Amino acid sequence: MNKITLIFLFGIFSISLHSQQTLIKGSVKDATSFQPILNVEVALEDTDFKTLTDVQGEFSFSANVPLGEQILKISKSGYIIKRFPIVVNEGEIVDISDMIMERDLSQSQDLFTITLSDDELDNDATASDNITGLLSSSLDVFQRTAAFEFSQSFFRLHGLDSENGSVLINGISMNKLYSGRPQWSNWGGLNDVMRNQELTSGLSPSSYNFGGVLGTTNINVRASKARSGGRITYSSSNRSYTNRLMATYASGLLKNNWAYVISLGRRWGNEGYQDATIYDANSFFLSVEKKLNEKHSLNFTGIYAPNRRGKSSPNTQEVYDLKDIKYNEYWGSQDGKKRNSRIKEVEEPLFMLNHYWDVSSKTTLNTNIAYQFGKLGNSRLDNNGTDLVNGFPEGGGANPSPTYYQKLPSYFERNFPDDLEFAYTALKDFQNNGQIDWNALYLANISNARAGGNAIYALYEDRVDDSQLTFNTILNAELNDNTVFNASVNFQRLKSENFAHVLDLFGAETYLDIDQFATDIDEAQNDLQNPNRLVGEGDKFKYNYNLFANVLTAYAQAQFTYNKFDYYVSGSVSQTQYQREGFYQNGAFPDTSLGKGETLNFTGFGAKGGITYKLSGKHLLVANGGFISKAPSLRNTYSNSRENHNIVPNITEEKILSTDVSYIFRSPIIKAKLTGYYTKIEDANEISFFFADGIGGDNVAFVQEILQGVDKQHMVVELGIEAQVTPTIKLKGVASLGQYTYANNPNLYLTTEADDESVEAGFVNGFKDFGQSKLKDYKIAAGPHRAYSVGFEYRDPEFWWFGATANFFTNTYIDISPLTRSSNFTTDFDGNVFNDYDEVLARELLKQERFDDYLVVNLVGGKSWKIGSKYISVFASVNNLLDKAFKTGGFEQGRNANFRELRNDKALDTPVFGSKYWYGRGATYFLNVNYRF
Repeated sequence: MNKITLIFLFGIFSISLHSQQTLIKGSVKDATSFQPILNVEVALEDTDFKTLTDVQGEFSFSANVPLGEQILKISKSGYIIKRFPIVVNEGEIVDISDMIMERDLSQSQDLFTITLSDDELDNDATASDNITGLLSSSLDVFQRTAAFEFSQSFFRLHGLDSENGSVLINGISMNKLYSGRPQWSNWGGLNDVMRNQELTSGLSPSSYNFGGVLGTTNINVRASKARSGGRITYSSSNRSYTNRLMATYASGLLKNNWAYVISLGRRWGNEGYQDATIYDANSFFLSVEKKLNEKHSLNFTGIYAPNRRGKSSPNTQEVYDLKDIKYNEYWGSQDGKKRNSRIKEVEEPLFMLNHYWDVSSKTTLNTNIAYQFGKLGNSRLDNNGTDLVNGFPEGGGANPSPTYYQKLPSYFERNFPDDLEFAYTALKDFQNNGQIDWNALYLANISNARAGGNAIYALYEDRVDDSQLTFNTILNAELNDNTVFNASVNFQRLKSENFAHVLDLFGAETYLDIDQFATDIDEAQNDLQNPNRLVGEGDKFKYNYNLFANVLTAYAQAQFTYNKFDYYVSGSVSQTQYQREGFYQNGAFPDTSLGKGETLNFTGFGAKGGITYKLSGKHLLVANGGFISKAPSLRNTYSNSRENHNIVPNITEEKILSTDVSYIFRSPIIKAKLTGYYTKIEDANEISFFFADGIGGDNVAFVQEILQGVDKQHMVVELGIEAQVTPTIKLKGVASLGQYTYANNPNLYLTTEADDESVEAGFVNGFKDFGQSKLKDYKIAAGPHRAYSVGFEYRDPEFWWFGATANFFTNTYIDISPLTRSSNFTTDFDGNVFNDYDEVLARELLKQERFDDYLVVNLVGGKSWKIGSKYISVFASVNNLLDKAFKTGGFEQGRNANFRELRNDKALDTPVFGSKYWYGRGATYFLNVNYRF
């Protein structure tokens, strides 16, 4: 009897304790399938209470729950927003399970992905890929506009390259160690399975890593998290590819605790907007998950997305005027088909294994291992094939490029000003032909081979074969109702094989593997251990080396949430190790090219913090600040890794200081955000390669330009506002007012081969210090510094919608040549200033070009139908409706390296070595048809 009494009393005491807790809980399910919906945002309106549903579609609020009448709002992209009035009494439980959400058929589920072409995601020259990748999952109006309206103008968020943002798949970093940038084409064509993204912008805290100043995007491809069902999509476009077909099926979590997702895709086209830009890509994806028990789950993912695409060339204004903005110099007709000499081919499969451990209801540990390998190749033509004559190389062919300066009218106008017949002949020949003559390459090679010689011309590929192992573990723990702790440890090991690879000898059998431009037979050898080596198709030549990298990083973070204030602190540490191993003993660098070079070590640190002050449910103030020091990328560490071990002089870690302040306003009708950003980058390095005329007087040399100790300053104010003026009409406006400048005069060095010509130009052992390059206050070529957008959306209750935006871009600048802003610009061969140097004229010659402002109008629209439990949707967009021609970027050619060369060239109406530009596309379309079941 005493035991029964004690049990009864204990039960009453427990019920009493439980009833004292004020709790709101519930669950959300799909109206059609009645399956739980993951990541539905559940919020109490006009408060700071907000959470996401879990894999079972469940949620709860328990700490400091506001009492009285409340509005519970549930929302998720692709579903109709719902609001539920509730009454919360102290010590009571509000349980609203199985709330139903209907799909919003008026929204195209492909809006965040299909309007972007792959070259916008993966452009070799502009590094503008950060926009779409880092922002496509965001619902912020500014970020959404930047991703989908500004990307066609190669707008850079905050004026920064994509290496300043972190992209993860299942918690594993996808940023390449060579450049620091993600290789988006490695998962191209898999839009359906890449939708589940978690974004933190700027310095905001991430649950996965410390991140960069552009934030972190984690793409979750865990099988159990994918929306169950199938999807088939066909798309047509005239941007990069002309056709796309995708099919995806996700099982959801089955009764046996297995889940799987499979996705297949193909994108193809003989030509995009630019001439001869072939596109051929396939995509395969598999994710399989086994829920071992209530605490442990194991997920395997495999991604294979091989792709080939033809590149398009930047051109001088002379070339564009003679042709048009679609012109591409890289192709020619062969057997009636367009053949592009510049093909980029990427084939890098990725496999990963993820273990998810729910240590407790408030602590998770995610451990991942990934292995990626494969190849990345970029092809190009070589016209330096030679034969040995009396023990020394002779030969070589004419430059096959149709835009080679000696083939254009400007060259003849400059050199034959009294006989313009030559210029006119060149003009007509370029207008009527102006493409690579493949037949001429075959005839030259076959003729020389029959005479006992080697190939004069060759098509080869610059190859990078990477193999990378990544391991990390990520801890997330809710220490109490107000504190969340995040931590991770990450290790990456890279082996990167780099070599040139012969693809086609155009009818010849052999190619002499030496440097035609060297003045000494030993210096001419690409490999002294195999002198005068003859290579054939499929052989390695020119250069062959490995790069090794080991990177160990760790970070810890604490996030605190209270009624009026949220704040966080985060810290990171990294250890980076690089080494080069050469397999060729280069004749120009016999002592620093073969074997393993010095092991380089860099230590990086990071610290950041931020605070959110909630004036009310409608008004918020947010501030963040951080400091990051990090190792330079492999690309910017070695001055010329193809030929030697030499590193950038005085190399050190790059430092970044960044801060931002935001005001956020939220109401049922208007959402607005105003943010100011300031970022200072110090001790950065930049390396480029080009031919220069006027080195140390009037010498010509192929040089490696090293810009060391570069400081940059990025300041921008961003505004985004949207207003739901009626239930069907939404207005939106965005502005970005930036100023991105060089903040110092960095050091400039040139390296080249140590031959007689370089000695005459003042080089010592192939190296020359030019002191400072006067870059301070010049603008950074970062796309438009200022961009504006206004637009509207109309969404009809009958599930069709339409939108239009007008986008205005200003303050876009040319990428300037550092060499012409150095002492080389003013000095003659004897080291003295040119006797005819004119400072006023020089200032005018070195004035940075600003491109014309331009307006781009875009249209989008769609319609959806529900047929039983199935859905059909159509989406269409037209970009640049008015067919406006505009420059998106460009660079000054370094060929005119001194005052006299630049003065004489710019004195012409059409400079021989004018700047080269990229133009944006004219009017383009995208059409998408989707069937979901």
